[in-house]
Amino acid sequence: MIEQPKDRCWINITTPFNQEELEELANKYDIPLDFLTDSLDIDERSRYEREDDIRLIVINTPLLNETKTGNEAIYITVPIGIIITPEHIITITSHENPVLKLFLDNKVKNFDPTNEQRFVLQMFEQTVFRYLTCLKKLNLKRNVIERELYDSSRNKELRQLLSIEKSLVYFVNSLSSNELLKLKMKRTDFLNIRQDEDLTDLFEDIIIDNSQALEMANVYTNILNGTMEAYASIISNNLNIVIQQLTLVTIILMVPTLVASLYGMNIPLPFENSSMMFFILIVFSITISLLLAWFFRRKRLF
Repeated sequence: MIEQPKDRCWINITTPFNQEELEELANKYDIPLDFLTDSLDIDERSRYEREDDIRLIVINTPLLNETKTGNEAIYITVPIGIIITPEHIITITSHENPVLKLFLDNKVKNFDPTNEQRFVLQMFEQTVFRYLTCLKKLNLKRNVIERELYDSSRNKELRQLLSIEKSLVYFVNSLSSNELLKLKMKRTDFLNIRQDEDLTDLFEDIIIDNSQALEMANVYTNILNGTMEAYASIISNNLNIVIQQLTLVTIILMVPTLVASLYGMNIPLPFENSSMMFFILIVFSITISLLLAWFFRRKRLF
């Protein structure tokens, strides 16, 4: 890091900042103010824009949702604004971003901010790697939750699956937007790398990796949707089985109740004066109930 900005250096703008500070930065480096403010909008789509000699690239990156509560997504996506001027490369984002942190900690091989084209491509590359890492973590978490659901269908695990599903939706949308951005940049040669074979090959590899990440996100989404539907069917089927068993138990217990109700009426009944009639009714009721239970068992209803 350096104390003051120099030509061909990287300037990273981090939170917190206010509107006055952004206006001051825009005036100091002769940057359109909306290049800075648009990059701070969490719903901003991936895109690029040019105004005179100033170029803006907005790319969405995955971020762990540290303020997650309830059924919110585990991961969200936030944009990073990359502003390329004739003198500097400026990055700005509304959250502390792990992709930028890799560059700040000098953990990216051959990182050189003076080479603006390679720097932007390396940022694209690390973004894709971050998506792949997060997708693998989400899939691992999904597998763990599924194993827990084999033993019990608790609301806790189902809510966790819902959070994973929301994260995958964010990833699919952002990866699709990023892929479209990169294809447009390649077609228009926005980074002016068409004559550089190494950078062109690197850009091609990044696009392929982004497509792979998008395919993984779609596959995991489809698997999760199928899992949620399967568990919904299982829960519904279990509920039907419980209701059916309770209904059969009610029918079996209805026989003694019916017999007792008949002999409880205040009208003359056969053998009502017999001293053995009580035991006869008990045996009769139990016999009929056992016959009903055997019948239902034979029909595999129990």
